[in-house]
Amino acid sequence: MKKILFLIHDLGPGGAEKVLVNLVNNMNRKKYDITVMSIFDVGINRTFLADHIQYKYCFKRMVRGNSHIMKLFSAQTLHKYLIKEKYDVEVAYLEGPCARIVSGCPWESTRKYAWIHIEQHTPERASASFRNISEAEKCYNKFSGINCVSEYVKKDFCKCLKITVPIKVIYNTNESEKIIQLSKEKIDMSFINAHDVMLIGVGKLLKSKGFDRILKIVKRLREEKYNVGIYILGIGEEEERLNKYIEENHLIEHAKLLGYQKNPYKYVSNSDLFVCASFREGFSTAATEALIVGTPVCTVDVSGMKEMLGENDEFGVVVSNNDEELYIAIKNLVLDREKLKEYQKKALERGKRFSTRETVNEVEKIIDGD
Repeated sequence: MKKILFLIHDLGPGGAEKVLVNLVNNMNRKKYDITVMSIFDVGINRTFLADHIQYKYCFKRMVRGNSHIMKLFSAQTLHKYLIKEKYDVEVAYLEGPCARIVSGCPWESTRKYAWIHIEQHTPERASASFRNISEAEKCYNKFSGINCVSEYVKKDFCKCLKITVPIKVIYNTNESEKIIQLSKEKIDMSFINAHDVMLIGVGKLLKSKGFDRILKIVKRLREEKYNVGIYILGIGEEEERLNKYIEENHLIEHAKLLGYQKNPYKYVSNSDLFVCASFREGFSTAATEALIVGTPVCTVDVSGMKEMLGENDEFGVVVSNNDEELYIAIKNLVLDREKLKEYQKKALERGKRFSTRETVNEVEKIIDGD
């Protein structure tokens, strides 16, 4: 049985954390002895790890400025004192500190893989958790291979750093059957029924996710007498600011922040349109989950969206990353309910591409050295 370690920063409510849990829970338990280790023992996704997955952590609490502190120690020293045990395969499931720690593995027989989830744009950003760009390149080139969550992320990463090891694209793992089952759970429909068109956004409440942009669009549409409403699911540092905007702009009856939901799919499946207004993404887990339950997606052009929805809006709508174009796209779909229904069918069709087994098989081939 192969002994495998997956290292991640923490197991908070983010997309990468969620898809890691999906992945390890569905890998072949007869072939792999899997350990998930988080640098910091925090996050709701810890509770969703299957019983056969071993869980470990390096530090009980998150320390402010931790990536700067880690730079004081070499990658080899960090690995020695944090990882400690020997594994057949070590996976750094997030960019930055995780990759730096795993690159310090001293055993030549251990195969090492790094996952890149989000576009970096510049060498400085790609190397922010390393001492410098040179060290970042040196560390990443110690891996047996690097896996990116989309072609966009791959191209971006290759532009930022000089990488000589093989780089593949592996799409994120979604528990498609479970998602469909959970999406059928009943919810209180009164808020939805009070609106002609229901929008939904899902993700961490961070500035980079652009939820304020969506709220401004909802306000604008309502001022134009379009009866739209929106659910926003997630927690984060922007929650207070978003709530304040909702209150000050008289949207309390039309915009609801529902916080973190163990089952977001029942809200997504009952909404008319999933909206992504992010400034940066990797390969949006929330958007793929929307497709799986048959909810049309309208998004700005961030990493992976054209791969997901087609270059010519075959499976959803992708617009330039600015507020006006997103507003126009949403308004057009609000006006054209038949088009919205067409995209519902297309969403279900495209959602099949992201089945659990297909993506897990790809990862298992890598783990097995195929």
